[in-house]
Amino acid sequence: MTNEIITAIEQRSTTNLYEASRDISDAQVAELARLALLAPSAFNLQNWRLIAVRSADAKARLRAVGWDQPKITDSAVTFIVCGVIADHTDMPARLAPVVAAGIMPEGMVAGWTGAAKNLYFEQPQRARDEAIRSATFSAMTLILAAKSLDLGSTPMIGFDPEGVSREFGLAENEVPALLVAVGYATDENWPQKPRRPMSEVFDLV
Repeated sequence: MTNEIITAIEQRSTTNLYEASRDISDAQVAELARLALLAPSAFNLQNWRLIAVRSADAKARLRAVGWDQPKITDSAVTFIVCGVIADHTDMPARLAPVVAAGIMPEGMVAGWTGAAKNLYFEQPQRARDEAIRSATFSAMTLILAAKSLDLGSTPMIGFDPEGVSREFGLAENEVPALLVAVGYATDENWPQKPRRPMSEVFDLV
């Protein structure tokens, strides 16, 4: 049994070479972001932000702090995927639409807020870890969304975080977790590389 999601997972491979002359539309960029933001997050905090780097000037600035990787300027767009430091005080605002939609009873909000406070308040490492996790969930969803639109993608951790924060005005509570380039792959890219045997990485207990 297979479906489009399984096919995207099985066929996805990292793109290293892009057709620099091919662009994608604003609507496609927005659709990629919309899909990426459907990713899961703890307590529905949605503690992430996406910055779509698309103009020639912005790409040049990102490449300058992105280890001079050609993918940043050759791809149609490179997303800066930011995690936001988890903060329990954001919970009421995040859960208000959930209550309004009739999904969660209003009386549960205080309990969720308290649970988030217990996890993150005065726990800077745990709060930062949550930011990275949430950003990574969003980035992987973005990568699969790109594949579903017949676009290549490249997750990248090779960049100067302080430089990215400075050049693109990130707030103090925003962590640039990774970059994801998206665009049209050339025919010279490798297919998906073989994975380790399941016997080495999977246990059923």
